[in-house]
Amino acid sequence: MSPSLSRRTRWATGSAVALALLFAGAATVASARGDGAAPAPRTPSAESADAGFARDMAVHHQQAVEMSFIVRDVTRDDDVRRLAYDIANTQANQRGMLLGWLDLWELPKTAPDGQGPMGWMPDAHSGHDMASMNGKAGMDGMEGSGGTDRDGALMPGMATRTELNRLRAARGEQAEILFLQLMTDHHEGGVAMARGCAERCTVPVEKRLAQGMVEAQRSELDLMADMLAARGAAPRP
Repeated sequence: MSPSLSRRTRWATGSAVALALLFAGAATVASARGDGAAPAPRTPSAESADAGFARDMAVHHQQAVEMSFIVRDVTRDDDVRRLAYDIANTQANQRGMLLGWLDLWELPKTAPDGQGPMGWMPDAHSGHDMASMNGKAGMDGMEGSGGTDRDGALMPGMATRTELNRLRAARGEQAEILFLQLMTDHHEGGVAMARGCAERCTVPVEKRLAQGMVEAQRSELDLMADMLAARGAAPRP
């Protein structure tokens, strides 16, 4: 199977999974509103891992969508543009689901007072959970749980404002390498966060979405490593 066909197959599979999760989410909505036969589930609290993951991953995903659109406009490489499209499409859809659950639960899209980004995953601040995935994707440089960011990097793996500006200014292969390196960091942080939800969240459909994120982004990490190697580069240390 050619690399392009393989990527199209993974995209089709990912789309099918997203649709399945969407229907599952619709069933949850019906149940919560009393439209179905099943009893309404207990609504998560604003301080819960379920709500925290939905809030934080929605922000995390938004940056991945932004980086994907940036590189799409500064490269003509079909493989990179195709990967960027797949990431933007998948993560925009998942972001909509996460924000939709917050609306369903009637919870704010900002963290409660005293709980900043990643407050639902307290071990992240001491580096226990994140370090197991990748040190650079951890919370190093974050100033406690008060929400103070490091040049815009609110959560594990997120690019800084300076790095985003470098990506906007880059062109051709330079832009491709920087995008792949930044997105590798981003996925590593996202995988660690999704694992945290898979362990801590209580809403079954959200736990399944988180586990699906782990599997899909690990596959894309392998693909991006190959694409970097083809350009004589590697993920950032």
